[in-house]
Amino acid sequence: MKPHALQLYDYHVWANQRVFEHLKELPQDIYHKEIQSVFSSISEVLAHIYATDTIWLSVMSGDSFDEIAKSRTQLRESTKGKSMDEIQRLFFNLSERYKAFFDRQENLDQSISPEHPAFGRLETNFFELVQHVVNHGTYHRGNITAMLRQLGYPGVMTDYVVYLYAMNTKK
Repeated sequence: MKPHALQLYDYHVWANQRVFEHLKELPQDIYHKEIQSVFSSISEVLAHIYATDTIWLSVMSGDSFDEIAKSRTQLRESTKGKSMDEIQRLFFNLSERYKAFFDRQENLDQSISPEHPAFGRLETNFFELVQHVVNHGTYHRGNITAMLRQLGYPGVMTDYVVYLYAMNTKK
């Protein structure tokens, strides 16, 4: 059985993939369509999830928040105006980077202490940070569902239990 952190991250990748697959079944214009919501468009939500996932991989890799802050603007620019296929490729490449990172770790319960300029030092472990990445993604996939409904389209189920059922049927 996989360590729970890896299973949670696999769920995150699976859920993001389901969102992309669902969006491809809908009219193409809804991806960049501006609406009155938490984010101005679905493309903005996905760019935000991608940027945040990238930042947390940098934190887990030991980069300082100063280094991360410098790259944040570049990260935002690299996603601006991208097509859904381009963003999906970025997500896939990032998931491969996460998997390579996990493969290099001997213990995902290992303590780490990232420092944030405003919040100070955090005593935590990789598992808790992975859980944060997954929770953050789940929250914003919910935003996408709400935005789709606002545009007159259904969302797609990405609940963790749906992932568990899907994985169970693959066995």
